[in-house]
Formats: sequence, C-alpha cells, structure tokens
Amino acid sequence: MYIQDWTALVVNSLQNVWTGFVGVLANIVGALIVLVIGLIIASGLSALVERFVKLVKLDALLSSLGLEEHFERAGISINSGKFFAKLVYWFLVIAFLLAATDILGFYSLSVFLRDALLYIPNVIVASLIMLAAVVMGNFLRKLVRASVKASKLHAANFLGSLTWWAVVVFGFLTALSQLGIAVAIIQSLVTGFVAMIAIAGGIAFGLGGKDYAAGLLSKFRGHVE
Repeated sequence: MYIQDWTALVVNSLQNVWTGFVGVLANIVGALIVLVIGLIIASGLSALVERFVKLVKLDALLSSLGLEEHFERAGISINSGKFFAKLVYWFLVIAFLLAATDILGFYSLSVFLRDALLYIPNVIVASLIMLAAVVMGNFLRKLVRASVKASKLHAANFLGSLTWWAVVVFGFLTALSQLGIAVAIIQSLVTGFVAMIAIAGGIAFGLGGKDYAAGLLSKFRGHVE
C-alpha cells in the first residue's frame, strides 16, 4: 500500500515536471519563432523604406535647405534613407521582442519594452523639431542679413548669426521638452532668461535713459495739459 502510494507520488511528480518542461520549451520555441519572423520582417521593411526615401530624393532636398554644412561640421554625412530605415527596423524589432517576452511571461521586461516602444514617436517628433528649427534658422539668418544690408546698417553678419542661434536654441529646448528631459529645469532657465532680459532692459533704461524718459514725460504732460 505505502509502496504503491509512493510510486504514484513519484510518477505524478515526474509527470508534472515533464509537463512543465514541455510547456516552457514550447514557449521558448514560440518566442524564438516570433523573434526570427520579426527580424526578417524588420529587415525587409527597413530596406523598402530606405529605397523609398532614396527615390523621393530627400537628401537632395535637405542639402538644398542648407543642412549639409551643419552635418559636415559634425562629421556626419546626410543619409536620411538609412536613418528612417534604422528607425523602422528597431521599432519592429522592439515590437516583436515585446511579443516574445509576453509569450515567455517576462512581464517586467515587457513593461520596459512597451515604454521604449511608446517613446520612439517622441524621438521622431523631437528630430523633426530640430530639423525645422535649423531650416527656419537658416532662412531667417539670410533674411536678417539681407534686410540689414539693404538698410545700410552695420553688424549684418552678427545679427544674422544671433537670429540663427536664437531659433536653434529655442528648437533645442523644445525638442528636449518633447523628449521629457529636464522639463522643469528648461522652464526655469527660460523664465530666468526672460527675467534677466527684462531686468537688464529696465536697469539700462533707468540708468542710461532716465533723462530722455523725463523729457518724453514732460512733453506728454504738456500735450495733456
């Protein structure tokens, strides 16, 4: 009786272990199949995206907008097709890796990958913001230089460069806000910068232009009276 009970317990234990092992092995095989399929799909779609971007000649458009010189200063050649291809590739890889981790039951890793997947659109928007800022900065720099030179004023290059830096720095801060990086610090810096300009302008006007302001006020009072 006891021997039969022990035998049944051992057999049941071995069956449970075998069933669990088969289940885990099936999950691992399924996760690997999903991941391999994802890598194949990601490679194919990234190649299609790279060819499509080359067909629309986006690199030539970016070069005509004056972005090539900035990339050359950074030691980077313009290759938007490769950029978008890699973006699509890693987006799909993370998506299929997320499915594989769900199959394996790695829920903490799944949460991390899901957050990373949802963060990719922020990176795209931030890149577009910086691109638009550089393009707008180049346009405004040329416009300011031409306007200053047409007005026969000095420091045309300085004012043009100042305009470019103002637009690019504003775009950079906006891109950081889109990425969620040190949002509170950026807001404090912008507020402090505006306050600094206002205080500096008030002090300069109060110290250097008080006589002129007094003359204007006296003229205004004379007209009112």
